[in-house]
Amino acid sequence: MLLIECPYCGPRDEIEFRNGGQAHVPYPADPSALSDRDWAEYLFYRDNPRGRFAERWLHTAGCRKWFNAVRDTAIYEFAAVYPIDAPRPEAPADSRPGALHHSAEAPSGSHTGARPHSAEAPAPTSSSTPTGEGGNR
Repeated sequence: MLLIECPYCGPRDEIEFRNGGQAHVPYPADPSALSDRDWAEYLFYRDNPRGRFAERWLHTAGCRKWFNAVRDTAIYEFAAVYPIDAPRPEAPADSRPGALHHSAEAPSGSHTGARPHSAEAPAPTSSSTPTGEGGNR
C-alpha cells in the first residue's frame, strides 16, 4: 500500500485520501460574464499530463483537511505535499526525482483547461493474428 504524506498528520495509508482533481485552478474573476461554454470549460476541462502534476487531495479518514500534492502521474510517485494556500513547488533545472523547492510566488497565468484536439486518430491497423480456431468469430 502506498503511503501519502499529509502535511498536517504525517504519512498515512492511501485509502485514507481522496483525489480532488487539478490544483491551482482559479475561480473566474467575473463569473456572471461567463458564457455556458466558458462555465463548462471551467468546471469540466482539466489538464491531464503525463509526469509531475499538481493535484488537490482530501484526508478523508484523518484531519479531513484539503492539501495540494505534486504527483508523477506516470509512476504514481508523490514528489511534494504542501498546504492548500502555499505556492506550488517547482522542479529545479536538473529535475531529479524528489528535488523540489517552493517558488517565491504563486503560479502565474490563468488556467484555460485542456481542450479536445481536432486531429483525427489514426485508423487501427489490422491484426496479424491467425483467424483459425480461437480467432475471430
